[in-house]
Amino acid sequence: MIEKKIQLKKIKNGGVGSPKGFISGGQNIGMRKKKPDMGWIYSEKPAAAAGVYTTNRFQAAPLGVTRSSLAKAQTLQAILVNTVSANSCTGKEGYDNACTTRKWMAEHLGVPEHYVGVASTGVIGLQLPMDKMKKGIAHITLGEAEAPFEEAILTTDTKAKHLAVQCVIGGKTITIGGACKGSGMIHPNMATMLGFVTTDAYVAPDDLQLALKKITDRTFNRITVDGDTSTNDMVLVMANGMAENEKLTVHHPDWPVFLAGLNEVCRGLAKFIAADGEGATKLIEVQVTGAKNDQSAEAISKTIVGSSLVKTAVFGSDANWGRIICALGYSGEPFNPDKVTMALGDIVMFDKGMPVVFDEEKAKHYLDQDSVVIKAHLGEGNGEAVAWGCDLTYDYVKINASYRS
Repeated sequence: MIEKKIQLKKIKNGGVGSPKGFISGGQNIGMRKKKPDMGWIYSEKPAAAAGVYTTNRFQAAPLGVTRSSLAKAQTLQAILVNTVSANSCTGKEGYDNACTTRKWMAEHLGVPEHYVGVASTGVIGLQLPMDKMKKGIAHITLGEAEAPFEEAILTTDTKAKHLAVQCVIGGKTITIGGACKGSGMIHPNMATMLGFVTTDAYVAPDDLQLALKKITDRTFNRITVDGDTSTNDMVLVMANGMAENEKLTVHHPDWPVFLAGLNEVCRGLAKFIAADGEGATKLIEVQVTGAKNDQSAEAISKTIVGSSLVKTAVFGSDANWGRIICALGYSGEPFNPDKVTMALGDIVMFDKGMPVVFDEEKAKHYLDQDSVVIKAHLGEGNGEAVAWGCDLTYDYVKINASYRS
């Protein structure tokens, strides 16, 4: 993996405001009692932009509006995000409202309308409270904000999710920052999770789109919390070129460096979402090696990490390896069961198709940790993949049984 070979510097408390020329913030506009419920990102210069979107047939209005913005010039200068209302399944009124908020934001900032992207998260079927949206947009300032952007986009999340890294390209220091939200209804297939990435790198728009799609498939599309693909899933990236590097394309010798940085940010954000799944107490990482090919390994890793029985076993610190083997077996991927080896961390439990005697107490102690790694080697080829998820707890049911209240 390229990210293992290239040196990247993490920025302490970094986020979408870390790259040059980006300003972000959040505020409360009255959709919630006290918590911030509107966030924004602004670039001092128009930025090359790319996006990936949910494949759910029901797509929220903001996705269509943001897609139309990107289709015009592959450029964004601002992104507006609201919580509480997902503005999904809201018909023509919902679409028109999303267009109107884009227009208000553009007018407020003095930028072309198609330079603005919009995103929403919250309850499906609720129309946007347009009076509050208008008043909130009018109060946006590009100075010190009431709240961080990373907090203003959260719903059932228990913590803000953000990071940033730096790398050197052509003698110029490039910064890539990101923020996301997501805790429940998480099973991205895109590319309710939203991801936003900013960079001061100068990148060709078409190649930026290719990079985002490639990285999304290896990061955001490798996580699951509950197997539900939201109507609002979207990841956007903006590159404003203010680092003044030579333009990056897939043919540039430092393209792998940029990809490594983008991958590091997206991978980190994806793991934050998996670890913060609704009611979750543990992050689960599934590493599959020796598969027929990478696609097969990916399918198997996502099947294991998405298994409700595997997730509940991890929650209960029960080393019931049979649940893992079972999930591997119904993945639909080809392999010879007699070649399979499976382990929890370094504790081998199944080798060449047969159970292995292991220390139950040691296994339980391992499963009591905040992070659990499941390893499966198939002995079929060189295919490998990693997927992330979380345990399934009593609190997940409690949270979702009363989501609207």
